[in-house]
Amino acid sequence: MKIAFLTPEYPHAKTGNSGGLGTSIKNLAIGLLDQGVEVRVLVYGQKEDTFFDDNGVLIQQIKNVKVKGLSWFFTRKKIEKIIDKLYSDKEIDLVEAPDWTGISSFIKPKSCPLIIRLNGSDAYFCHLDNRPVKWVNKFHEKRALQKADKLLSVSQFTADKTNFVFGLNKKFGIIPNPIDSQLFQPGNQNNETGQNILYFGSLIRKKGLLELPLIFNKVVENNPEAKLILIGRDVPDIISGNSSTWQMMQDLFSEKAFKNVEYLGGVPYDQIRQKILESKVCVFPSFAEAFPVSWLEAMALEKPIVASNVGWASEMIDDGENGFLVDPKDHALYAQRIIQFLDDETLCLKAGKSAREKVEKCFDIQVLAKKNIEFYKSLIA
Repeated sequence: MKIAFLTPEYPHAKTGNSGGLGTSIKNLAIGLLDQGVEVRVLVYGQKEDTFFDDNGVLIQQIKNVKVKGLSWFFTRKKIEKIIDKLYSDKEIDLVEAPDWTGISSFIKPKSCPLIIRLNGSDAYFCHLDNRPVKWVNKFHEKRALQKADKLLSVSQFTADKTNFVFGLNKKFGIIPNPIDSQLFQPGNQNNETGQNILYFGSLIRKKGLLELPLIFNKVVENNPEAKLILIGRDVPDIISGNSSTWQMMQDLFSEKAFKNVEYLGGVPYDQIRQKILESKVCVFPSFAEAFPVSWLEAMALEKPIVASNVGWASEMIDDGENGFLVDPKDHALYAQRIIQFLDDETLCLKAGKSAREKVEKCFDIQVLAKKNIEFYKSLIA
């Protein structure tokens, strides 16, 4: 079997910045390779048309076509020709595209089957964020969903909400984002974690970063030794127009709490594991996700999580067993759940072990690669 992934991002130095979408594709690609599947990744929006090998995954970089006002159309047609050629040459059996901005809206391969996997479209995130969506993005995203041969979603919540947002009644296969739990072995848990609370991910409103200072203020009132560590790139705030979410956050911390905050900025991906191990509890007060890989990484490393209680979260975490799920706007309760983990080492260990077990059983790449292959086979057949 030969699978191609069409994507705007992939985690490699040659392809530029990448977020959760790129990481989930790479995780799945590695798992498929282990099952004997050939994987090609078509990365558009690149500086040049070229190829390179990433440990067995063939990366094909695609440069966008520059035509004033029509770049979107001619780039899609260029991608369509590439897919047709690969399929006719028997280089691929099918192509999978993301829902983000509807890249496949005007791509209709002659014979090659095309899947769309929901990781959260622009319209989806705007709906969860309660802000207006660009009509052109919503148009392309809806058209792409309507034209796809089959549809996948990383969570049932994302599938249901996508149908609602676009006024559709589509059937989606549900396969969560995977993680290679072997790469996130808890190892020696005797690290000096102290009272460290870790958040890693973009500093952005939709991930609850404007709630986190107000939550941490209450934590410090109860536990003056608690320390909040923030990792991730600073993002401009789309609602207020402020160029820095981190700057907005600083104004929300109490003077006492701010002394216990350390912002490390972006950290290389290969160093994230160590930062997680050095924490006692991880926090994710997000309002808008699909199926975040960052949560899986913390769970695999046996770290208890306090996360938001929105939609997708209950498909990942069993509240009270391998973490706590709380409304991020309920600052007092959210802080209380963090304090429970900081004050109770036994509770931490129990929740962490349960989190690791759930990852191995439900979200490990060895389990989910096989589910993806079965789904692909049903379309190829």
